Amino acid sequence: MAMLTDTQISDFKAQIRGEIVLPDDPAYDQVRQIWNAMIDRRPAAIVRCAGAADIRNAIAFARDHDLLLAIRGAGHNIAGNAVCDDGLMIDLSQMRSVRIDPGARRAYVEPGAILGDLDHEAQAFGLVTPLGINSTTGVAGLTLGGGFGWLSRKYGLTVDNLLSVDMVTASGELVHTSATEKPELFWALRGGGGNFGVVTLFEFQLHPLGHDILAGLIVFPGEQADAVLSQYRDYVANLPEETNIWVVLRKAPPLPFLPEEVHGREVVVLAIFHAGDHQQGQAQIEPLRHFGEPHGEHIGVMPYCAWQQAFDPLLTPGARNYWKSHNFTELSDKALATIVDYSGQLPSEQTEMFIGLLGGEISRIDSDATAYRQRDAQFVLNVHARWEDPSEDQHCVDWAREFFTATAPFATGGVYVNFMTEEETERIAAAYGDGYQRLVAVKNQYDPGNLFRLNQNIKPTD
Repeated sequence: MAMLTDTQISDFKAQIRGEIVLPDDPAYDQVRQIWNAMIDRRPAAIVRCAGAADIRNAIAFARDHDLLLAIRGAGHNIAGNAVCDDGLMIDLSQMRSVRIDPGARRAYVEPGAILGDLDHEAQAFGLVTPLGINSTTGVAGLTLGGGFGWLSRKYGLTVDNLLSVDMVTASGELVHTSATEKPELFWALRGGGGNFGVVTLFEFQLHPLGHDILAGLIVFPGEQADAVLSQYRDYVANLPEETNIWVVLRKAPPLPFLPEEVHGREVVVLAIFHAGDHQQGQAQIEPLRHFGEPHGEHIGVMPYCAWQQAFDPLLTPGARNYWKSHNFTELSDKALATIVDYSGQLPSEQTEMFIGLLGGEISRIDSDATAYRQRDAQFVLNVHARWEDPSEDQHCVDWAREFFTATAPFATGGVYVNFMTEEETERIAAAYGDGYQRLVAVKNQYDPGNLFRLNQNIKPTD
């Protein structure tokens, strides 16, 4: 544990409008917890910032006392970099303000906001920006790594809709950056993660979207996965961009529209989203029902915000999680056969693998436009091992790694940085490709001492 004196802590508290939580505080264990229960770390101090001034003072305190620094937005990142041992944890989760300018179609979002906060405020005006698929994910972490979800084929990545950022750098400078102001820093922030400073405010472009969309699930038996996946691959090749279909392979949760005898059995699920005319969407969905003989379906018109929260019960905090991920330009027969094979060997009840459909507007944007480089990826596969008992750690992690290795020959070699676990540092260069050295140059300028290193780290030049 870092040895901070009472005087140092007292002086620090005098500089902070928010709250400083120490290890002897009754709230300490709750505040230091993050989404992934595999991460159990004990900071020397946690500063719960109330505004940009607190962030500046916290960065200065960490720098001046040579403290390891962790930055927490919503604490949802799989790698667990939001919390550290013995250092200072900057907790932004109290800064959740979202302000909408409906006339200009802009959203101004603080770094502790979750997706549900932004969705709720924007939808009050019939507006939206493309985000992820779990409403408790943090806007900051999602955005800085790229960000994609149901609307990305139509409107691009979250970073493609980012207009400007206010942030505090390692030196304590508060800077504003956009496509025209410090454009090289703005380029790096759109996919480069938390390597360059602590964001105090995001500005997003919003798009019109009615409150109601057409969405839902079709659930097929696991033994039909071969047929369902091959038909899915062929069908989505010409899918309109207002429609998105993802695949989930897992053991069936106790969904009310499924027969009880199906619960706990392997299933393949088509998760369907349509943001256009509902009748046209129903016609688009109809062929999917004939990919096999489904156990059941639940599809209908629902509020967009309700669909954004539909998968929250499967992603609650407190479970142990380990992910491995690949990008694909295509799903070959051999790739699908490997996926199907491993879907019958799931190591736990909560483990799942999902195939997300990308392309569309994402792929039309030049790969040099942002630090996010994986514009060629048409599919992303995330192997999401999830379990409760620590005694199962090795079994579940080994299974995920084995599956990752088995599918690697069919993948691009690229990776989505937000899906990378802590030990995957060797994949950082693959995430950024020939943009990596450009990121190093930005790191050299704004954080040459690598104060912000608890992330998928872009190391400055020695």
